[in-house]
Amino acid sequence: MNLLPHVAGRIFSAPLMISHAKLEVILGVLMPRLQGEALAPKENVEPARRFEVTPDGIAIIPIMGTLVRRTVGLEALSGLTSYAELSEQLMEAVSDPFIRAILLDIDSPGGEAGGVFDLADQIYAARQVKPVWAVANEEAFSAAYALAASAERLYVPRTGGVGSIGVIAVHLDQSEADAEEGLKYTAIFAGEHKDDFSQHKPLADPARDSLQKEVNRIYGLFVQSVARGRGMDVDALRATEAALFFGDEAKAAGLADKLGTFDVALADLSSFLSTTLNRKDVFMTKPKETPTAQAQEQAPDIAASQEELFKQAKAEGFAEAKAYMDEVKDLCSLAGAPEKADAFIEKTVPLADVRKALLEAKAKQAEATEIAGHIPAPSPSGEAKIDTAAIYAARNNLKTQSRL
Repeated sequence: MNLLPHVAGRIFSAPLMISHAKLEVILGVLMPRLQGEALAPKENVEPARRFEVTPDGIAIIPIMGTLVRRTVGLEALSGLTSYAELSEQLMEAVSDPFIRAILLDIDSPGGEAGGVFDLADQIYAARQVKPVWAVANEEAFSAAYALAASAERLYVPRTGGVGSIGVIAVHLDQSEADAEEGLKYTAIFAGEHKDDFSQHKPLADPARDSLQKEVNRIYGLFVQSVARGRGMDVDALRATEAALFFGDEAKAAGLADKLGTFDVALADLSSFLSTTLNRKDVFMTKPKETPTAQAQEQAPDIAASQEELFKQAKAEGFAEAKAYMDEVKDLCSLAGAPEKADAFIEKTVPLADVRKALLEAKAKQAEATEIAGHIPAPSPSGEAKIDTAAIYAARNNLKTQSRL
């Protein structure tokens, strides 16, 4: 399976939230292959890392490498990490009653814009359930910083960096290379903008304006997301002009909370947990108290003792029921479907089945979004021009990918 055209389609003429240095590396690797060089397959590719849990209940979720909406078998090319996989891990960590806090271990230059803000919303919502901290270990740039900024506390080491709050899109114009090869492409199309971003001709002004408009829109979402997570002013974030901030200057700019390594962040979070009880500690991990034999012997009346035991059991049952309902609501909120919570609670659906149903719903939504991306926006006249061939091709491609 040749994945290069798929990769190229996700790199060129699409808004990216990635550091410029990493983008140049990707282009340097990709361009020779697009021009005919063989791509040597990687051997012994390691699977994506799952989160680990410390003895005191801290889930460490790794966010490494270039970030994409879905990997679709591309891990072998560049050590990619998908937002879909991270979302699943986050939901699992939040719903696990034995996990008391989450630490995002980030070392990423950023990546695709598609999907990053949904995950950032999930991280921000998770803060209402359990402590969620992050550490730039060693870098959290662009899309990776959008995720880091959604945590309630962010650490950066002296040599670590954050920022790159900006959006970039690259159009590949290979028309001169085509001419040198004696190739001439003629596109036959309907719809004025159908051929706007063709790589076989220079980018025309209307197409450039359209792409700039989308880049600006994504940029607006970016600064708003960071402003919410960091409690900062949008204008202050725009004033960074997508610069990179390292060590002390990251903290001084308000983009990080403390200078410290991963070990420091983990130790601080562990210390924080030792002095703080959250809701799940009370309802899910606190041992149930039962009357001792001595207490029963001292009871003046057996009936009174039984009544007390009944009240205690009733109270414990109420606490467990409340914990279950809160858990379901948290899961639905994280999945972006709070309206489904009442139906799950009414049927007393087990938490494992709730997670499964929500993950399946998100997968179907992602597939619908992928296909919808091939439906053009309405023309100025208001009539939508639908490319049915592209839609069916996208659907077949998704089915093929799901079997791989």
